Amino acid sequence: MAKAATVLLLLAIVPFPSHALNQDFCVADLPRGDTPGGYPCKPQSAVTADDFYYRGLAATGPTINPFNIGLSSAFVTRFPGVNGLGVSAARIDFAPGCVVPLHSHPGGTELLFVVEGTMAAGFITSLNNKTLHKGDLMVFPQGLLHYQYNLGNDTAVALSYSSANPGLMILDFALFANDLPSDVVSKVTVLDELEVRKLKALFGGSG
Repeated sequence: MAKAATVLLLLAIVPFPSHALNQDFCVADLPRGDTPGGYPCKPQSAVTADDFYYRGLAATGPTINPFNIGLSSAFVTRFPGVNGLGVSAARIDFAPGCVVPLHSHPGGTELLFVVEGTMAAGFITSLNNKTLHKGDLMVFPQGLLHYQYNLGNDTAVALSYSSANPGLMILDFALFANDLPSDVVSKVTVLDELEVRKLKALFGGSG
C-alpha cells in the first residue's frame, strides 16, 4: 500500500511593521485581536517557555476534503510565540497522487524545502513549474497561486518558512463554496453552468 505523503510547508521571512520590533519578543495576546502590526503583546509577566514551544506539527492535521490532504499549522493563532518574528510553519500530508490545490498566501511568501520524496510544484506564471527532489528548494512569491503534487510512491516531506500569519486562500473554495449565483460563476470562470452547480454541491456552496 502506498505510503501517505507528508509535506511540512514552512512559509519566507518578509518585512512588516511589528510590535516585536521594540522588544526582544512579543507573544501574541490572542484575545485582544489582530492588528496591522500583528497581535498586541501578552504581558511579560504572563509569558512562559510554553509560549515558544509547539508540538502541533508532530502529527497529521485535520483532513481537507475533497482533496483528502491533512493540514496542520504553526501560524500565530496556534503558536503565539511567533508573533512579530516573521516566521511560521505548516505541515501537509498527502498520499501519492494527491495534490495541494491552487492556493495563495496573501500575507507571506512560501519557501518550500523537500526533505523526502518527489513532487511537482509551481506557481501560475509561465515556465515556473518544476519537479522537486530531496534537497531542492522552491520559492512561491507572496500572493501568487501555486500548488504541490506528490509524484512519488512513497512519503514526501518538505519544510517551508513564511510570515507569522500568511493566510490561506484555496481557489476551489473561493470559487465554489460561496453563495454567488451559478450563472455568474459560470461567466467569470468560462465553465458550463451545470458543472458549476456540481462543483458548488461538492464544495458546499449555494446559488
